[in-house]
Amino acid sequence: MNAPLHPVAAPLSDDAAWGAYVAGHPDATPFHTRAWCEAITRATGHQHHLIAQRDAAGQIVGILPLHHVRSPLFGQALVASGFAVGGGILADNDAVAAVLADAAIDLAASLGVPSVELRGGPLPDGWPVEEDVYAGFARDLAADEEAELLAIPRKQRAEVRKALASDLTVTTGSNAGQRADHYRVYATSVRNLGTPVFPKALFGCVLDAFGNRADILTVHSGGEAVASVLSLYWRGTVMPYWGGGLASARGLRANEMMYFALMNHARSRGCTRFDFGRSKLGTGPFAYKKNWGFDPEPLAYARWLAEGESPRDTNPTSAKYRLQVELWKKLPLWAANRIGPLIARGLG
Repeated sequence: MNAPLHPVAAPLSDDAAWGAYVAGHPDATPFHTRAWCEAITRATGHQHHLIAQRDAAGQIVGILPLHHVRSPLFGQALVASGFAVGGGILADNDAVAAVLADAAIDLAASLGVPSVELRGGPLPDGWPVEEDVYAGFARDLAADEEAELLAIPRKQRAEVRKALASDLTVTTGSNAGQRADHYRVYATSVRNLGTPVFPKALFGCVLDAFGNRADILTVHSGGEAVASVLSLYWRGTVMPYWGGGLASARGLRANEMMYFALMNHARSRGCTRFDFGRSKLGTGPFAYKKNWGFDPEPLAYARWLAEGESPRDTNPTSAKYRLQVELWKKLPLWAANRIGPLIARGLG
């Protein structure tokens, strides 16, 4: 490889080079794409910066997409990538990765931002690493529906079979009605958990940006949407990304129907792998995914802090937010949906 040059801020108009690099890199995620980065900016207003490293021939050999997340409650940070569970540095080698990390610090200093947060990718030397908060869950899909059932541990398999024998129905798509159903169900679900909902525009912008690489699967009972999930499709992997259910979903086993139906739907689209996403250690979602037979893989995130600065605390399970979480659960849904996006857009 030619000797690397200094990193430069790649223009957003350089779509072909950006897209080609992501398409050709084996470790790329949907959160490295222009589609994701621009959707987040459109939905939340958080400015996007792309740091690109080029070699002497002008070819990109590494990128780092960052969102400048600002919040009066949580402070500000450069995040790679905003509202993503992954992203971080994408580079040809460790030397390029180190240059990109240094460039991120320089960018933070120029913008007066006290922190840089990398969610995945190479972890820069000397940066504090957080590796005891989140775990990811992913495994290959089975060859067919019956094999998929047998891949689920016995107790959870029995719940799935009961769901399949019920009167629940499933729809997939991304039209206006399906988007409205998804947002209503998701917003209700996170309110019940005590956390603010993301802006409605976030879901719409991601769906629009990803086109046929994203959709919504919704479970209905008696004509009512009771569980719904927005998924991304990436290199043969389905990623259920934003999902939830009404209070009635548990008794109806709608969540069991939703995820098993998604496995079958993804297989019909040619997917061979199911990425159940990340969950915080010791939480209900963490245990739920293990019940499905998924093994947790610790996720490591790196964070740079300017001298004298403290890290942002955006973890809703943090002890400092315990009272706020309990109060949020009691909010009327209309109030939670109006106030929540103003808070949640600052989480990044």
